[in-house]
Amino acid sequence: MSTPLRHGWTTGACATAATTAAYTALLTGDFPDPVEILLPKGQRPAFALAGEELLGGVAMAAVVKDAGDDPDVTHGALISSTVRHGAPGTGVVFAAGPGVGTVTKPGLPLEVGEPAINPVPRRMMREHVADVAARYGGSGDVIVEISVEHGEELARRTWNPRLGILGGLSILGTTGIVVPYSCSAWIDSIRRGIDVARAAGRRHVAGCTGSTSEKVAAELYGLPEDALLDMGDFAGAVLKYLRRHPVPRLTVAGGIGKLSKLADGHLDLHSGRSQVNPDMLAEIVRSAGGDEELAGRVRAANTALHALRLCQESGLPLGDLVAERARLTAVGVLREAPVAVDVVVIDRAGVIVGRAG
Repeated sequence: MSTPLRHGWTTGACATAATTAAYTALLTGDFPDPVEILLPKGQRPAFALAGEELLGGVAMAAVVKDAGDDPDVTHGALISSTVRHGAPGTGVVFAAGPGVGTVTKPGLPLEVGEPAINPVPRRMMREHVADVAARYGGSGDVIVEISVEHGEELARRTWNPRLGILGGLSILGTTGIVVPYSCSAWIDSIRRGIDVARAAGRRHVAGCTGSTSEKVAAELYGLPEDALLDMGDFAGAVLKYLRRHPVPRLTVAGGIGKLSKLADGHLDLHSGRSQVNPDMLAEIVRSAGGDEELAGRVRAANTALHALRLCQESGLPLGDLVAERARLTAVGVLREAPVAVDVVVIDRAGVIVGRAG
């Protein structure tokens, strides 16, 4: 019997717990351990402190990020909050400590120059500071500096450098809970990537299924880094967001396998949620004038790449045909949005094997 995957806590929830403990100690001299917080949907988790320090009117508390069974880059990271009294009437002022990034490009839900602490974690921390202030007679005017140990190194494995968040990680979370293998964080990164590209005035973006197709698209069109969207398997997320927030031109770039799925109408290209349809590939072959013998071999092919090689040997441009069908799927999802679409299909070596549009 399979065991249910374990949920974890967002960096925003961990930062809120650390801030609550630090401000409580600043006002009372004692760190609550464990420290309980209230999440946006009403849950009340308790966090053990991994570090604490109270010295000269400054309090620091730290929590280890537990992402549960999610393969989160920040799992096990030490997240700390250093709290000191601020000027009267200033409320909660946020600062980026070591390992937390700073926003350098427009298009994100934070102003340029602000620490990369997202709106919901900011609201959670403000609410908990206000609660602690009311309970222990504080003013609620504090400077909250959030840090993540090794955050700058970890950030290189995220979208942050491309989004213009430099110097470290973002403090994220809308519910406080990490759902194992959730798609939401990736999809949110796609949306923020489109926002940043639009804010930078980019008129051409590329949704790419992986690093090889990204490199091909960048070299083919001379696209800057902030015009490249790490689409992964989430073609639908790119297309639906561009439908509401259009950019004049979109290139969809990927391997023959994933783009065969898009050609078949699938918007989630993950191997666990969609499969290459050999009947569809055989039908493409027939519609392009291929004989029944070739169509049968394509239907029996092990992979889409195998089918491509069979067609190349017969002089039939399956890559171009798949690209055109994938383009039609994309145009259908975009509906009337003013976005011109072209598609680039590659093989595993990064060689372009099909184009349309």
